[in-house]
Amino acid sequence: MSVMKIGVAGVGLIGRQHLDAIERARNVTVSGVFDPALEEDVQWPVTKSLAQLAEGSDGVILAVPNHLHGEVALALIDADCPILIEKPLTPTASEGLAVCEAAERSGVPILVGHHRRHNPLVAKAREIIQGGRLGAVTTVQGTCWLPKPDSYYQQSWRQKEGAGPLLINLIHDIDLLMYLCGPIAQVQAMESNAVRRADIEEVTVATLRFASGALGTVNLSDVAVGPWSWELTAGENPAYPKTDQSSYLIGGTKGALSLPNLSVWTQEDGPDWWAPMNQTRVPLPLSDPLKDQVEHFAEVIRGKASPLVSGLDGLRAVQVIEAIKQAAESGQLVSVG
Repeated sequence: MSVMKIGVAGVGLIGRQHLDAIERARNVTVSGVFDPALEEDVQWPVTKSLAQLAEGSDGVILAVPNHLHGEVALALIDADCPILIEKPLTPTASEGLAVCEAAERSGVPILVGHHRRHNPLVAKAREIIQGGRLGAVTTVQGTCWLPKPDSYYQQSWRQKEGAGPLLINLIHDIDLLMYLCGPIAQVQAMESNAVRRADIEEVTVATLRFASGALGTVNLSDVAVGPWSWELTAGENPAYPKTDQSSYLIGGTKGALSLPNLSVWTQEDGPDWWAPMNQTRVPLPLSDPLKDQVEHFAEVIRGKASPLVSGLDGLRAVQVIEAIKQAAESGQLVSVG
């Protein structure tokens, strides 16, 4: 199998994680990096321009700050270069739509970096839900508490509109809940920034109405200490200390599922609140979704796979985040998209 040459635009925190993933992946290699803000020597070949990076690569991972996603993605599409765009697709849905339309016109494949979909436990959870073991899904609960240190916000772009935990963190949970339970149709929300007093949100609580009729809640905070988030429970990234807690609860008419510990809760003669519950664990080994995502990107470039997370998937997640933000500001029920 030919080795795909993958470039990386943006060598910040997430860009370096993608570069490490390329090193771990099969049949891919780093073609080069481009980052005008790069000040130190790095181990990878440094290109002088985005155009030079695109020319020397079979595909490029876009890991620049959020507000640059649309501009850089359009430039790479114009260069006929396949792209894996780190989430969010773009900070606004209008920009995301422009990127999707440009990719459709040119035939350039774009993927969005909602890497959790590449985790085998997510595939198993989707199989459990779609196989009917929970019955009809009626309710969903998601928690994303990530206690970020003050040093995280020393980079000025992280303090600006569009760089808060809604687009940085919760958008992953929104994408995954829609992947498991279907599209979200309407939202209500409240938010607060009472601790740091910055322009961006610190706490957001949202109520979700899925197109299926199921209702859900998501609770986001980067100023609360606690173990309940995907990052701290799934064990995907060794940088985060893994806990034994769950961050998602999905309930149906026949059973419930907790994630990421993959516990299925059922009753033999249920539903009956007096009857005992049976717990079934579905053990799976820890995975490396970033590595799997890079290998999938290479397969898409080769023409042997379709994107697991398409540009339109990324756009839908941005639309939900925009609706949550609008609902929090207006106090109204907001329809998505």
